[in-house]
Amino acid sequence: MRYHGKMIRKPTRDGVLEAAAKIADILPPTPLLPVEIDGTNCWVKAENLQPVGAFKIRGAWHRLSAMSEEERSRGVVAVSSGNHARGVAWAARRLGIAATIVMPRDAPKVKLEATKALGAEVVLYERPGEDRDEVAATLIAERGGTLVHAFGDPWVIEGQGSAGIEITEQLGRQPSRIVACCGGGGLAAGLALACPDSAIVPVEPDGWDMVGQALKAGEIVAVGDDAPATICDALQPTTTKPVNLAVLQGRSEPGVTVSDDEVRAAQRFAFSHLRLVVEPGGAAALAAAIAGKVSLDAHTVLMITGGNTDAASFAATIAA
Repeated sequence: MRYHGKMIRKPTRDGVLEAAAKIADILPPTPLLPVEIDGTNCWVKAENLQPVGAFKIRGAWHRLSAMSEEERSRGVVAVSSGNHARGVAWAARRLGIAATIVMPRDAPKVKLEATKALGAEVVLYERPGEDRDEVAATLIAERGGTLVHAFGDPWVIEGQGSAGIEITEQLGRQPSRIVACCGGGGLAAGLALACPDSAIVPVEPDGWDMVGQALKAGEIVAVGDDAPATICDALQPTTTKPVNLAVLQGRSEPGVTVSDDEVRAAQRFAFSHLRLVVEPGGAAALAAAIAGKVSLDAHTVLMITGGNTDAASFAATIAA
């Protein structure tokens, strides 16, 4: 596969299986919880219960642990609004790798502080206004290091797909459908590789469905200048990447979008019915299910992808 004229490694199901084995060596499986929605029983994969509060630990661990000693010595650079940042910082600290994370200045304070607490250097950029990938590229040009992209990296995609291997083992079969919160498409692509017999349904915020639009167009689509504000800070990439689109084309069902109000309703549902604290972006898949936007059956799995939310805003949401 070529990207900007360069050959890049293609993510594979074998890579997903390797990632799953590596992650099983260091982390227990996250729970697969039964849930009833409008009279239909299905399942929730609680990735918000990971050590960093999100599924991103999977891709970060697979990517960093695959690096050579020479690559590790030069450090890593990542771009993230928070969850990938924490995953990379966690893996980097465990492996003794210096990590620099490019984060938006308006990222939730809890995510900024948690990333710094794990020992990573945080470099802030303005959102909107600055291109985070350009900021990261400049840092790498000045300092060196390996870019660990939040979703457009083949190892990261494979690592995220390890959740699908866990789900299959927990269900005793591949799900009929996996409904996944979607930013740039790293998780959706990984799940597509992990579970070839499962329908994959990406769920994105209204106005930020860059994966869904790319799937419809058959090419990369950039977010519009008039994109609405969204509470799903974790789901705001301006485009997907060719590597994600290549995996998802022909595999993913048409994506759906959810509103802020639907996301808040899902956060309240998760708290009251599942006793889970879920951040807005981590509740998007559940929001689509509760709103009746996706089909459900006994073998459907809904991904809850993150729980890193500010206490005050979460309290206001569940009190509403």
